[in-house]
Amino acid sequence: MTTVRHALYAGARDAVPLMIGTLPFGVIYGTTAVAAGLSPLAALAMSVIVFAGSAQFIAVSLISGGAALPVIWLTTFVVNLRHALYSATVHPAAHGWALRWRALVAFWLTDEVFAIVERRLMERGNDALLPYALGAGGAFYLNWLSWTAAGAWLGQQFPDLAGWGLDFAMIATFAAMVAPQLRAPTPVVVALVAGAAAWLARDLPFKLGLVLAALAGVVAGVWMDRRRNTEEARA
Repeated sequence: MTTVRHALYAGARDAVPLMIGTLPFGVIYGTTAVAAGLSPLAALAMSVIVFAGSAQFIAVSLISGGAALPVIWLTTFVVNLRHALYSATVHPAAHGWALRWRALVAFWLTDEVFAIVERRLMERGNDALLPYALGAGGAFYLNWLSWTAAGAWLGQQFPDLAGWGLDFAMIATFAAMVAPQLRAPTPVVVALVAGAAAWLARDLPFKLGLVLAALAGVVAGVWMDRRRNTEEARA
């Protein structure tokens, strides 16, 4: 059995590579938020309360465009629907946790933290999963807040920082998250179908292409699992 302290450390340690990858993303968000008219404190407060990079970028974009609050709420809600899939994946292992821990892990379950926690769940099951998830989520949360604050400050000093091309680091980060999963036919098919759907639906408003891509990936995954089960039953 893994001790609580060791699991906390392991979660934080495993989050480091993705924390480095999202560093420019946090800086760019802080810079963009300030450029859109938010105060540095308001930009940081959004990270403290929302803690969802893609939703924060979209919200800042809509705020700068003068969008109404219902439009901002609906758009960010749709973009973050994929987190329901993350929660559904972790729920079987988390149903016995106290409510306060489930709520905290759910709040910290970003794309990157989910990738870390899911890999741990697949490799070691529920062995010290809660402290591991807290270590990964807590480290990632503090990292995001730190670089948001840095970006908000830098945004005041260098208004054109968002145009330096630092957002490429996020592409590399997500590639690093997905690549370890592509070791079997089902994940490969899911990735291909979801990627194709996202590209074909890229021009839909309110980032609905992301939702369609997620649904297409789920359908592809279910179909592949049923096909595999049928083949195993015939063997």
